[in-house]
Amino acid sequence: MKRFVELVAIVGVMTIGVVLFLGLAPSPASAQRVEGVLNGHKIIYPQSSTPVPGRLRTNYFFVDSDQPSPQPISGAETPGSLACVYQLVAGPAGCPIATSTNVPTGGIGAIALVDAGYYPTAQSDLEMFDAQFGIPDTTVNQVWPGKKRPPAYGDYGNWEIEEALDIEWAHAMAPQAKLFLVVSKLCNVGECATDPTWQAIELAGQLVAENGGGVVSMSFGDYGEQKIERHYDKYFTQPGVVYFAASGDDGLGVSFYPTASPNVVSVGGTYFNRDPNGNFINEVYGGGGGDISPYEPRPAYQNGISQIVGNYRGYPDVASDFCCTSIVDQGGWLEVGGTSWATPTFAGIVNTAGSQQQSTFDELTMMYNELANPTEYAAYFNDITQGAPQCTVGWDICAGIGSPKTYAGK
Repeated sequence: MKRFVELVAIVGVMTIGVVLFLGLAPSPASAQRVEGVLNGHKIIYPQSSTPVPGRLRTNYFFVDSDQPSPQPISGAETPGSLACVYQLVAGPAGCPIATSTNVPTGGIGAIALVDAGYYPTAQSDLEMFDAQFGIPDTTVNQVWPGKKRPPAYGDYGNWEIEEALDIEWAHAMAPQAKLFLVVSKLCNVGECATDPTWQAIELAGQLVAENGGGVVSMSFGDYGEQKIERHYDKYFTQPGVVYFAASGDDGLGVSFYPTASPNVVSVGGTYFNRDPNGNFINEVYGGGGGDISPYEPRPAYQNGISQIVGNYRGYPDVASDFCCTSIVDQGGWLEVGGTSWATPTFAGIVNTAGSQQQSTFDELTMMYNELANPTEYAAYFNDITQGAPQCTVGWDICAGIGSPKTYAGK
């Protein structure tokens, strides 16, 4: 496979194009719709109101804060506040957003993020984000299959917001990892439209493997699983690479691919409750996707929860905060959320943890073995038992095993 590499001082995580199409987010000015209110946040999804059959979708939403500002919006989680809550860094009691300024410093090997469309302002946006939160600068290789550079994000339905979110938060959690933003070129109409391609996914895995191993993060998905999906599971098996995929933002019981693949770590969404002084109270289910696949057989690492999932793959596997944070896009601050945030965040945490599992299967086998050990489970994960009736002790379709607690066991 031919590939072209352009050095850009930026960090990258990717949204991946899987089978068929990805329903891209239209321009916010013309396609925003209010979905509701989440703990006082007005949530606005940029996607079309009805999922288009056979199309993948990004998994971010806008938060209408009514506080346009060149600085991060008050009340939005930061790299320091999230890392404090998850005990990745030392921080003040209660981990208030304003004073939780310590950020992760690790990272090994490489992180690859797959998206669609060239991102011209990736470097300057990342520098602005890093300067705000005290994160070391880095250089990212913006890469694409073939020799011809893909058109800019404008031809891809607002993909730069997804790219900014992926890049900035993967780098924030693993600032020492080498980063690749893998972008796809436009495909022939009727084949993959403006979606990332399987070639981009393959390239992402190869680049990570060639650069010391690490993780690939994918923040896309196709609503409604199909029997043929098992044919595509092979694309998430590059040796030395652990793959992560967003579980979607449409709640429980909505099937989703590739998060349903047994070869990816499926990442769900939670929410941080804070008191009026900004102190962390607890973490609850936030609205991320979760389901039991109708097609993917139960993988061996889920044998311990067979009484819950039966003979099929249950997801998500883990979860992370998905509302809400600030990112820089084209030089301006936006407040966003979604499992598109949770996924590169968890992927970056696993990268910095440094266990360097050789496959997604190895990574998930380790995590599910910890679930079976009460002492390790309590030490390594936050069990999410509130937010929906389905949220129970142990694994569930709300948040899987749970959210990260320290780097141990990741």
